[in-house]
Amino acid sequence: MHLSLTEEQRLIVDSATSFLEDASRSSLVRDTSEHGDGFDRSLWTGLADLGWCGILLPEHLGGLGAGWVELVLLQEQLGRRLACVPYFDSVALAGSLMQALPPSPCARARLGGLARGTEILALALPAAQTNVPARVARNGPRLELSGCWPRVGSAQFAHTLLLPAQDDEGALGIWVVPGDTPGLERIPLSVIDGTRRMADVRAHSVNLPPSACLSRGAPLIALLERTRCLAAIALAAEQIGVAQQALDLTLAYTAQRVQFGQPVARFQALKHRCAQMLVALETARSAVYGAACIAHTEPDPPTLLFHAAHALGESTDAALLCTRESIQLHGGVGFTWEYDPHLYFRRAQASSHRLGPLSWWREQVARQLLDTSEAPA
Repeated sequence: MHLSLTEEQRLIVDSATSFLEDASRSSLVRDTSEHGDGFDRSLWTGLADLGWCGILLPEHLGGLGAGWVELVLLQEQLGRRLACVPYFDSVALAGSLMQALPPSPCARARLGGLARGTEILALALPAAQTNVPARVARNGPRLELSGCWPRVGSAQFAHTLLLPAQDDEGALGIWVVPGDTPGLERIPLSVIDGTRRMADVRAHSVNLPPSACLSRGAPLIALLERTRCLAAIALAAEQIGVAQQALDLTLAYTAQRVQFGQPVARFQALKHRCAQMLVALETARSAVYGAACIAHTEPDPPTLLFHAAHALGESTDAALLCTRESIQLHGGVGFTWEYDPHLYFRRAQASSHRLGPLSWWREQVARQLLDTSEAPA
């Protein structure tokens, strides 16, 4: 597999690095996450103007027609700058599912809005192999949705929510619900990472037309599992961005902090610890880029799951290691609110459970390896 970036992909990285260095600088991130609602709307408008919101969408929907490698490159830079925008939830998670669902006027309109940045989507992705605590019941000619979906990413900002629920026949369906629908309630939660917000979503006998169901049954379940794996690769890219910035902050600080008449970066023990951070980071980056290349080929479900789990595991381990070491190697100031390492530690910790614990992902890989009939080539 050829993992070198093309010239176009390098341009994406360079432009994202340059743009976010100013548009999502530390002072703006702190102001939005500590004093605002966690959503930098001017930054979101800037991303939309650059076409990033439609990076996965075809050109006839206003998108760029790019692939998962390009999305991963953007996700890495967004994670590096802790961008306070619902990009992961709206584009990588909800947007990728809606794009994979059967074509419909409803989906086409919302994907077009997503590409323009005027539509924010949120998906209540159910935990793997668990029952969804929501039902759609027929009440005469009407359909009524009732239930609760906990910890939905960016739900309080979404114009449209994609909510899974079971119908009277016990089949799982995905329902499109506008955010301003009567009977729909969104309750913002207190979160450890203020740069990424979540909310509980509740529906109380919400009236829905039959056309609100975009898919149901076994095909939908397969699409949800595929979406989970693709989202894991996108989240893994964010984690390597977090790890990279934690390492950069550490190198900059240790180069200017002086002890015993010389910068502490010259001390062999600190060099070894920074080297361990770099090894973990580059190992994770290779896994994530490789998984993105695999995702672009539309592999079979076992292969996609294997590489997604590998990428998420390596990147999360690297992010947790680098952010912990960053706090330690900053010395006494590493624990203070004024320095940034704790912001990255919070993101790494929160993201480590965003799509389920790593133990679940590793268990799926273990099952594949023990069952040679499903092990990826």
